[in-house]
Amino acid sequence: MSEPERTCVGCGRKAPQRELVRFVAPDGTLRLDRGKRSPGRGAYVHARLSCFERAADRRAFSRTLRRNVRIPDNLLSELKTR
Repeated sequence: MSEPERTCVGCGRKAPQRELVRFVAPDGTLRLDRGKRSPGRGAYVHARLSCFERAADRRAFSRTLRRNVRIPDNLLSELKTR
């Protein structure tokens, strides 16, 4: 059975889903979806600071999740501890 692939919204490269981190924004605030099971749209990013920052700078989270997204300041530290 083939493993699902997703595209990183930061760098645009495809990777197996298990190698990427999923983010959701059900209430308009971006948050890490550790279990990758939250309902609704998700945005996938490599677990690298450069991919996250590029996605944030390019407003890729808002575009992918199809809503205006606020990125909390503590989200970067949460990503680093993952």
